Amino acid sequence: MKSPTPAGSTEPGARTSRMPSTPSSPGTPRTSLPRTLARVVLGGFLLFAGTAHLTFARADFQAQVLTWLPLDADFVVLASGVVEVLLGLALIVAWRWRVAVGFTVAAFFVAVFPGNISQYVTGTDAFGLDTDAARLIRLPFQVLLIGLALWSTAAWRDRRLLLTPFRRRDAEHPS
Repeated sequence: MKSPTPAGSTEPGARTSRMPSTPSSPGTPRTSLPRTLARVVLGGFLLFAGTAHLTFARADFQAQVLTWLPLDADFVVLASGVVEVLLGLALIVAWRWRVAVGFTVAAFFVAVFPGNISQYVTGTDAFGLDTDAARLIRLPFQVLLIGLALWSTAAWRDRRLLLTPFRRRDAEHPS
């Protein structure tokens, strides 16, 4: 019995991959060093922000919670802090799931954006943002964070990878 031919072999009939891949994740496209560094830095930023939610900046974050939310402001701050810590860790260590993590982080940044807008509209001082100009200047940075989450994880570029497990399962178990 002949042993299977490894991917990338030049032997006739051998399976080849068109995408470069990491050694432990065949078929997953690589990301560039700048993207990887940006992903790790963004993960570190989220870890820091999440820790701040849970500890020293808790009051500042409570000031940003939308007043119409039917939840206790402290609960919202603590829950979002835990989510930020988990997302930060995922960006740093869950590279195999980077596409899903990238979309999740981008969605999180979209979800908290109304709090940033509210801080500007209501003139709430927090995080050293004590003028309307400073609060207004902050708003475009949230859009940049959304873009950075998608770019650093190559989530938009590799979005088809989100469907790969389902396609594989459907191919193995046709209806």
